[in-house]
Amino acid sequence: MLINAKRSCLLVVDIQEKLVPAVHGHQTLIENCRWLLEVADIIGVPVLTSEQYPQGLGGTVEPINALIPAAGKMSKTHFSCAADAGCRDKIDASGREQVIIVGMEAHVCVLQTALELNAQGKEVFVVADAVASRSPEDKSLALERMRQCGLQIVSREMVAFEWMEKSGTETFKTISMNYLR
Repeated sequence: MLINAKRSCLLVVDIQEKLVPAVHGHQTLIENCRWLLEVADIIGVPVLTSEQYPQGLGGTVEPINALIPAAGKMSKTHFSCAADAGCRDKIDASGREQVIIVGMEAHVCVLQTALELNAQGKEVFVVADAVASRSPEDKSLALERMRQCGLQIVSREMVAFEWMEKSGTETFKTISMNYLR
């Protein structure tokens, strides 16, 4: 199955101030998430973001937070966005059956969110180069577990090209000139 811009939303999971410094490869995570957020904005894909107990862990880091619409922000205490009624309602209200997931930690909140959204009937795609954990081993195990459970593991460029569908458009020109390697 392909990712379709009109059927998908981008879910940014818990990229928060007090957690980010402990995560392996956090600068790359932030850069790759920003890249995908900017592409989503150009294409018109709705964006949601969760924050795990923001009173204690802080808000979404500023390079990411600046790209998130206020209406897309969600606070939670469950590790899984799908287990939190407020988050689940916002995801459902997007009207999108495909959920593209980026964020951290891959083996906790990303994993639990992805598995539960899949169980709830969503088509779930986890962006391997835009998720992270404190330990690279935990990230690797999480991606393998998600793959074994039938989730789609993709790269940010896969997402972008599937959202664009074809070349020769103004959107393609903008993204290819500014975002593709």
